[in-house]
Amino acid sequence: MSEACRPRLDALAARIRDDLARTAHPRAPWLAPRAGPDGAPARDVIVVGAGQSGLAVAFGLLRAQVTNILVLDRAGPGREGPWLTYARMRTLRSPKDFTGPDLGLPSLTYQSWHEARYGAASWADLGLIAREDWAAYLAFVREVTGVPVENGAAVSGIAPAGGLLAVTAADGRVWHARKVVLATGQEGAGRWSLPPALAGLPEARRAQASEPIDFAGLAGRRVAVVGAGASAFDNAATALEAGAASVHLLCRRPEPQVIQPYRWLTFAGFLRHLGDLDDAWRWRFMSAILRMREGFPQATWDRCAHHPRFRFEPGAPVLSAALADDAVVLATPRGRLAVDFVIAATGIEIDFAARPELAAFAHNIATWGDRYDPPEEERDPRLAAYPYLADDYAFVEREPGRTPYLADIHLFGIASTMSHGPSGSSINAMTTAVPRLVAGLTRGLFVADLDRHWADFRAYDVPQAVLQGRRPDPRDPLGAPEAGPAPSPGRHGARAEP
Repeated sequence: MSEACRPRLDALAARIRDDLARTAHPRAPWLAPRAGPDGAPARDVIVVGAGQSGLAVAFGLLRAQVTNILVLDRAGPGREGPWLTYARMRTLRSPKDFTGPDLGLPSLTYQSWHEARYGAASWADLGLIAREDWAAYLAFVREVTGVPVENGAAVSGIAPAGGLLAVTAADGRVWHARKVVLATGQEGAGRWSLPPALAGLPEARRAQASEPIDFAGLAGRRVAVVGAGASAFDNAATALEAGAASVHLLCRRPEPQVIQPYRWLTFAGFLRHLGDLDDAWRWRFMSAILRMREGFPQATWDRCAHHPRFRFEPGAPVLSAALADDAVVLATPRGRLAVDFVIAATGIEIDFAARPELAAFAHNIATWGDRYDPPEEERDPRLAAYPYLADDYAFVEREPGRTPYLADIHLFGIASTMSHGPSGSSINAMTTAVPRLVAGLTRGLFVADLDRHWADFRAYDVPQAVLQGRRPDPRDPLGAPEAGPAPSPGRHGARAEP
């Protein structure tokens, strides 16, 4: 970052803090501290994942005066989320004016940050946001909002503990919390998919798109990319730009998906209220959308297509793969293809047991297949495996009573889409989904403390006015004192001044 823009970013940070102070109502604290079984203070909410969704959820909680929170992330500072790791697009695919982590605060939008860093003319000329700039913006959001993050904390388990939840890290550290939000991104309810046909290949000959890949080492080599979503094209383009001798993109469908359903559904009615519909309508919409998959934009196609070494192969699912004569031979309905390296960009699979933080209760997480039986023409076993979430994004028990603490574990990732539409991991839905989740969290915290709030209300004795110097009313036979003794301070604050 150039030193020239530092004063402008500092001024923007000051403006944001002033805006936050001006819009802090209601600012009264309302949660009482709790101690964990170990005697250490417990958190009200722990958010697992400090990417864009985790930061936005934490910011929303802070604005609701839920300040005793902590965000945990397995990555080091600045490496949270995909933007500087396995995301290989040049720019975000969302339009530049889509807002998200700002939660409605104009000074905190990406536009405000971009103009402070690069100037208003740069924003006017901008087409799409560079992913490196988006990562830098998220780091700025984290800093200016004061979201507390503990990096290097890979969560390995969640378990009940004395009315709270114990969150354990792989290094043995334990935190206790009343509620946990899993903002763990694409694979938050399972794992990255690897087609069975590729599973038997040596690891030196294949990789998943989410893994670190030595693209420089692919220079002069033949590459196949399995999949036809946007990330498949991103990986194909990166290999081509690194000097691969050829790149074949193998699409199982006879035609690629070029319609982007997420552009259609980006309107307030759908984003705010899909989760309010009955099961039949939610399943109808989301199963159709997820079966379509995400389309890729023109720039993503052009990035690959202008290379003469690129070959797009529709209608070519991989039927088998084997090593022969020091090559990986892929069998497809269109024939056999010999390559040196294969990249699988085939999305995610729902598999609760594959996630260490879910493994202890994976058996009792209710799925859509457990709760809804769609018409024959709408059946889809892949989507039936998605978790069936409550209206506050909490897991629901498959067998009620076996793991009641699931009501305090909330999933805010790609797997929440079947229940709530685009939400976690979606920039376009953040402005509606994060407030919905935060409202669910605060509702749960409030309802759990109703007895305390009732007792607190009954004991409230802070006068709003002090009746001193009141003159007697001649029509009142009992009269009234000229001035009475000042009331004692209430238990919720000092005596009000006249």
